[in-house]
Amino acid sequence: MFDRHLHPRLKPALNRLVALIDKPYISADGMTLAGFAIGVLALPFLALGWYVAALVAIILNRLFDGLDGALARRRGLSDAGGFLDIALDFLFYALVPFGFALAAPLENALAAAWLLFAFIGTGSSFLAFAALAAKHDIDNPGYAHKSFYYIGGLTEGTETIALFVLCCLFPAHFTLFAWIFGALCWLTTTTRIWSGYQTLKAIKP
Repeated sequence: MFDRHLHPRLKPALNRLVALIDKPYISADGMTLAGFAIGVLALPFLALGWYVAALVAIILNRLFDGLDGALARRRGLSDAGGFLDIALDFLFYALVPFGFALAAPLENALAAAWLLFAFIGTGSSFLAFAALAAKHDIDNPGYAHKSFYYIGGLTEGTETIALFVLCCLFPAHFTLFAWIFGALCWLTTTTRIWSGYQTLKAIKP
C-alpha cells in the first residue's frame, strides 16, 4: 500500500549512497546475496530470543535490498538479477515467522503458521500475475523501477517490514500481530486475484 509512495522518497538517498560504493568489484547480485546472508542471521537470533540482534539483521537486509536495486538501475537492470532478488526476498520474508515459531513453539507456532499461509497467498498471486503481465507486455507505471510487473495491495513490502519491526520490539505480542496481519494479507490476496483475473480476462486472445 505504501511502497509506491515510499520508494520515490528513498530513491534519492539510495542513489547517493550507492554512488559511494559503486566499485568494479561490487556487483548488484553480490549485494543481493550479501544482504540475504545477513537476513538469514535473523533466524537463529529469533530462535534464541535475541530480538534486538534480529531487528538489526532485518534492517540491514532491507538496506542491502534497496542498495542492490539502486546499483542495478545505475548499471542496467537484468532479468537474472531481478529473479535472484525476488526469490531471496520471499525466502527472507518466510524465515522471520519461522524464527518466532522456534522462539516460543507453544505460544507462537499456530500464529506463525497462519502468517506463512497468508504469505503463500500474497506471494503466489503476486508472482502468477507478474508472469502473465510480462507475457502480455502489461505496463505498471506506479512501479516502473521494478524489473517485472509489481502488483500492489494492502500489504506490501513496507507493511511487512513494519510488522517485523513491531514483532521484534514487542515479541510478547507476536501472535496478535500475526493474526491481524495474516487477515490483511488475505484481503490483499483476494483483491489481487480478482483484479488480476479481470485484467487478464479483458485481454483479447
